[in-house]
Amino acid sequence: MSQPKRYTVTAALPYANGPVHIGHLAGAYIPADVFVRYQRARKRDVLFVCGSDEHGAAITLRAKKEGISPQAIIDKYHHLIKESFEAFGISFDIYHRTSDPLHHETSQEFFKNLSEKGVFVERESEQFYDESHQQFLADRYITGTCPKCRYEAAYGDQCEKCGSSLSPNDLLEPKSTLSGQTPVLKKTKHWYLPMNHYEEWLKWWIINEQKDSLKANVYGQCRSWLEQGLHERAMTRDLDWGVKVPLPNAEGKVLYVWLDAPIGYISATKAWAQSHQKNWQDYWKSPDTHLIHFIGKDNIVFHSIIFPIILKAHGEYILPKNVPANEFLNLEGNKISTSRNWAVWLHEYMQDFPNQNDVLRYVLMAIAPETKDSEFTWKDFQTRNNSELVATLGNFINRTVVLTNKYFEGYVPVRKDCTVLENKVLASIAEQKSKIESLLEHYKFREALYELMELARIGNKYLADTEPWKLFKQDPDLVKTILNVALQISANLAILMQPFLPQTAQKLAKMLQMESLMDWEKAGETEILKNPHCIGKEELLFSKIEDAAIEVQVQKLNATKHTSNTNLSASESVLKPVKTEVSFEQFTSMDIRIATVKEAQKVPKTQKLLRITLDLGLEERTVVSGIAEFFEPEQLVGKQVCYLANLAPRIIKGIASQGMILMAEDPQGQLYLLAPQIAIANGSLVG
Repeated sequence: MSQPKRYTVTAALPYANGPVHIGHLAGAYIPADVFVRYQRARKRDVLFVCGSDEHGAAITLRAKKEGISPQAIIDKYHHLIKESFEAFGISFDIYHRTSDPLHHETSQEFFKNLSEKGVFVERESEQFYDESHQQFLADRYITGTCPKCRYEAAYGDQCEKCGSSLSPNDLLEPKSTLSGQTPVLKKTKHWYLPMNHYEEWLKWWIINEQKDSLKANVYGQCRSWLEQGLHERAMTRDLDWGVKVPLPNAEGKVLYVWLDAPIGYISATKAWAQSHQKNWQDYWKSPDTHLIHFIGKDNIVFHSIIFPIILKAHGEYILPKNVPANEFLNLEGNKISTSRNWAVWLHEYMQDFPNQNDVLRYVLMAIAPETKDSEFTWKDFQTRNNSELVATLGNFINRTVVLTNKYFEGYVPVRKDCTVLENKVLASIAEQKSKIESLLEHYKFREALYELMELARIGNKYLADTEPWKLFKQDPDLVKTILNVALQISANLAILMQPFLPQTAQKLAKMLQMESLMDWEKAGETEILKNPHCIGKEELLFSKIEDAAIEVQVQKLNATKHTSNTNLSASESVLKPVKTEVSFEQFTSMDIRIATVKEAQKVPKTQKLLRITLDLGLEERTVVSGIAEFFEPEQLVGKQVCYLANLAPRIIKGIASQGMILMAEDPQGQLYLLAPQIAIANGSLVG
């Protein structure tokens, strides 16, 4: 990969309608920050921009929910998000906002440029309209059933369950989030981007210039879109909140948020350049610049297809060199959900775990959803901290510093003759540096973190094998060599961990008194610390996290799970309408009984099906249920359930399913077991 003169790195603009959670961090912000810190360590010209996305229906929906103005919403959450990022150490060069006049001006200039070139198609079309509220409905004001995965709370622009990009007309059984009623179609005028005109160019560009660098998930999603064929997409909306369309006869129209938001990267660059006496065009129009977008997988289409088309149509801008998107991070067995408050919020984490930002960075990098969805659990968080950060990295550093102070008053001892073991350990330093660099250059942050920790494991094993604390009296020269080697590993760790664990790197550099030696180019060397350099006193890099602290977090989530269904607002969910009435005789014909789950296992070669054996009291029954994405098999064993016993059997994947377990489904699609409040006899009738 050729080395560019500079990098422009963007991280997805978070909606200013809620706080930042760990899913956001794992998806875009930590990977981007690691990449940027690495490039800065290499003394490369890199600009890191982000900002609050303050337009679109998501903002007005939150404003309606809280009963305040959209401006009050964006002011509230912009400052919370910005302060959270700063406190956590995400090192943006600028964190801007799309409500800034400079952004409105930049977006309007962009739109006018494309309009004057005849890029847009102006046409009248029918769009959904809420008659009771007398307004057209933007994409996020409409929910319905996703035509692809049948998720029943999909939005008009995207299904948050399967990640598919949608248009409101795609939804089955659409509902207005304002009134809950079925909207009507009404004529309105908009400006459309004819993406189909750019389809052949886009295929060529992705295949010839991007295929080898794009991650498989990004390339696969782009290819899927292109295989289905591109269509026109409206670039304006009927809203009173957003960037006004800068054309005559466009009253009541604003720019589509996915035209407005990516231009926010450009306006943020302009704002940064003005305050730093730089030329912003160097970062957006120079072929010597690589443009890199860090996003989550739900934004792939916008950054890999729609925004590149817009940049290409303008003609003066560079195109993205890479879009290293991550998949989704789940939380304790469920998808992270802002509406259900099922999340670990960044600002709350920093309150509950002060001075432990790097622990969260470490865990989220170690489980990063780089190639597939991954899961955060508080127990895993605790285990990784205690067994990896404390027991491996922290233990190695602590032993090295303590023994150097004990035996040599803190002065770096002179290395004497090295054995085969010392030479092998010292050679591993440069090897690990090389691996880390190669992985970071290819956006493989999880593997790079592993190789960083491998150097700590090498050091830890070296001390455990040589046991210098047992050798000092009989062979002090050998101890000098051992501790010199350990100190060189420690110094290299301080330098190499800077992109990954920046606060810990500073803490370690101070402990080793090597703040002036934190030069990436020195990493790999085996004499960074030389006699008579004197190190400082020992200080724990990490502290053990006790069970009680984890239990508090688990209980917080459990409380959320129990209360979330009662706190949903009409603007966040649409309940299914009541089904057609049945007669009393039809109802009484259903035989619903209590049963206990004896066994549960996943059906091979399926993702959603569980084979469940039930104790019905009278006999055992087998049921095949599509609930594997909501429950692990072992969670169900021993649970009592409500069971429809006289449903005609069905053959599912070769298994006779004898009836149905009854479940409750909330508006977000989450399933819950229906069970008696106290244990009662299997076979007891319900009804």
